[in-house]
Amino acid sequence: MIYPLRKPIEFIRQNLLYSYKMAELISKQITPSRIKCLVVDDESIAIKGIINYMDKLDFLEATACCSSALEAAEILKKKEIELMFLDINMPHLSGLEFLEALDKPPLTIITTAYSEYAIEGFRLHVVDYLLKPIAFQRFFQAVSKAQTMFRSQLILRDGHEGTKSDMYIRQGGDAFLRIEWEDILYAEGMQNYVKLYFKDKVLTIHQTMASLEEILPKDHFFRIHRSYLINISHIHKISGGQVSINGSNLPIAKPKRQDLLNAVVYKNLISK
Repeated sequence: MIYPLRKPIEFIRQNLLYSYKMAELISKQITPSRIKCLVVDDESIAIKGIINYMDKLDFLEATACCSSALEAAEILKKKEIELMFLDINMPHLSGLEFLEALDKPPLTIITTAYSEYAIEGFRLHVVDYLLKPIAFQRFFQAVSKAQTMFRSQLILRDGHEGTKSDMYIRQGGDAFLRIEWEDILYAEGMQNYVKLYFKDKVLTIHQTMASLEEILPKDHFFRIHRSYLINISHIHKISGGQVSINGSNLPIAKPKRQDLLNAVVYKNLISK
């Protein structure tokens, strides 16, 4: 029933597991929540298999399922989905095409019979990449990783109520480093983890860029590119298609440039 994990994704998965152990955003214990899940697959037997695995775990909730990306798009508009199991080969729109089209996708685990799309999947910051038929051990490993990321999101959202700007980063074992989001210059998405740049250091956390964007205060941070989230208070210069922060020139995606100027520059412009 079970295929062994196949190359070329093994080295990618191992790298992600290593970065996952390096650091994770965490600050305090919270009451576990059931994660609302969407299963997207054009094979009913695959959907039943995933739901059967979900029923064995008390922190997952099968909120919805569908057989195409187009149906999934409608579900995401109407329901709160926190974790999506997404097949790749589907009619009209592939899972990867659908995921790339989403502005703020939920945490996503790819479920497919094809290993050759692994690199592309991780470029889109998926939590994990599961090959069919899926072993329960691999399923549990993937959803446990998603649960940790989901809890990090809840923790940080709760921690940013009011005016507090501090958060904690786990640095292996029982070591926790306190930081303030005000000191973050910018964040760079690197596959399934993020690098936080400060004036004097760079920290790596296991988090997706989309999740981090939701966590950090929107009136202080702006997504200029799929791979870059900047703290607007640290902008030195905006020129052409680049933003200069602390000596680093970061690219601005063309569709984002006008939004950045409107949100940050024009309302504070004192000369014409």
